[in-house]
Amino acid sequence: MDKLQELTDKLFNEGLSKGKAEGEALLAKARKEAEEIVAQANKEAEAIVAKARREAEDLATKVNGDLRMAGAQTLQATRKDIEDLIITKVTDTQVKEALSAPAFIKEIIETVAKNFNAGQAGDLALVLPESLRSQLEPFVKNELGKILGGNVEASFSKKIAGGFTIGPKDGSYFISLTDDTFCALIGEYLRPTTKKFLFG
Repeated sequence: MDKLQELTDKLFNEGLSKGKAEGEALLAKARKEAEEIVAQANKEAEAIVAKARREAEDLATKVNGDLRMAGAQTLQATRKDIEDLIITKVTDTQVKEALSAPAFIKEIIETVAKNFNAGQAGDLALVLPESLRSQLEPFVKNELGKILGGNVEASFSKKIAGGFTIGPKDGSYFISLTDDTFCALIGEYLRPTTKKFLFG
């Protein structure tokens, strides 16, 4: 009986010892796998954070670049608006007054018309401001034809506030000497000087 008990105890102890060893091996393996999983998760988390940082830095760089560009464009547009305002104030009133003065317009028309060649002189067409019809129509009909040695056809338009357009009757081309074209021309001459004066 004692031998049987001894054998039973031995088998029990060996099984218990073997089970305990296997359990410890399984536990060690599980711990190792858990550590590897945690290490892999940490590695992936670090990669995600690094990528997010890079993307945030790229976005910040892009936003800063866009803001700088928008700021520069706004400054440039504001400078141009200031230039345009000053040039307009300087030129518009004086030019419009001059090109609404019948005597001045007559003088310019004569000068320009005389510079067309003799063959074209009798075939000229003028477009003048409707507002100056009463002052300029007699001049065109009675005086200008005599000066040029031919007939000059004149029409009047509400689209022209001051000045005139002139060219051959066939419409192949015309020269615009209206208040708008004068202002634009003078403005282009004034722009570099105005820009330098205002902004250095």
